[in-house]
Amino acid sequence: MLMSAKIKYNLEFPIKTSIGILYEMISTPSGLSEWFCDDVNVKGKSFIFIWDGSEEEAEVLRQKNNEYVRYKWVEDEDEKSYFELRIKIDDITKDVAIIVTDFADDEEEVEENKVLWDSQLKDLKRVLGS
Repeated sequence: MLMSAKIKYNLEFPIKTSIGILYEMISTPSGLSEWFCDDVNVKGKSFIFIWDGSEEEAEVLRQKNNEYVRYKWVEDEDEKSYFELRIKIDDITKDVAIIVTDFADDEEEVEENKVLWDSQLKDLKRVLGS
């Protein structure tokens, strides 16, 4: 049976902070453990994210300093899916935002994931005092 393609979606969250600090929060184990999960362990190119004692392994697919980090869940069999945290700067206002790109199996999961990302980004803003 063929699996249907996952749905790609983007979410944008304005965030008041410097690019350097934001990049640190999305690309380093210490930064990620402050808002994304309980703890992060590094194993080679992989980040082991820990929530309530359970672990999920993600590989860093690519990253560009002060711009974005793209992760791929190791357990996810869909070759094309990943999640990306990208820093966006408005050319005119210089406002900073974070763009989350992620994939879901269906529309219902997209809605569930939006709620989850919204909660995660609220934690990030709280940590940054934004």
